[in-house]
Amino acid sequence: MSSLKIQLFTWGTPNGRKISIALEEMNIPYDVHEINIGKGEQFDESFLVTSPANKIPAIIDPEGDDGKSMPIFESGAILIHLAQKTGQFWSTVPSRQSVILQWLMWQVGNFGPALGQLHHFRKFAKTKVPYAIGRFDGIADQVYKVLDRRLATVEFVAEDYSIADMAIYPWAARFEWQSIDLETYPNVKRWFDELSERPAVRRGMSVPFLN
Repeated sequence: MSSLKIQLFTWGTPNGRKISIALEEMNIPYDVHEINIGKGEQFDESFLVTSPANKIPAIIDPEGDDGKSMPIFESGAILIHLAQKTGQFWSTVPSRQSVILQWLMWQVGNFGPALGQLHHFRKFAKTKVPYAIGRFDGIADQVYKVLDRRLATVEFVAEDYSIADMAIYPWAARFEWQSIDLETYPNVKRWFDELSERPAVRRGMSVPFLN
């Protein structure tokens, strides 16, 4: 492993913690740069060079595919890059890669956005809108049921522990924000408890601060 460190631009959100978990699991050295999204630091011109979409997480890999410094934004893309770079929590078999990517894309397109909307309307919206809360309560139940059905047949979402699990876990870790009772989804609960005991997951979840 190179002595050059990945530069991680992040904040204490589920999307940010996907990457810190992956870096910890892969034993990749990294430096943390806090981007306080509450203060709008994601809109600073200096950060736009790394993340043109104004969002965390983002990384700079000092040794990209061509050996040059390489900025990467979007959490799913970062996870794929790190997995391919290290060969960890990934697969060289195309059919296995497909399963990992399917569940990673499901998190990026379904699980995360649904729960993110629920977080907003339940926790952060100044005006509580019963229709919006009810709608996203229902969608949250749907996505948790999808995950529960999958985990009834496999230990991890892509059978072997992978970047797909790392992507899903930080969102499930906010179950209290979502008014979700994990006991309602016993297979999710079993999976969640197992991941919660992983030292690298614990370390990654504390970056850049624990809340």
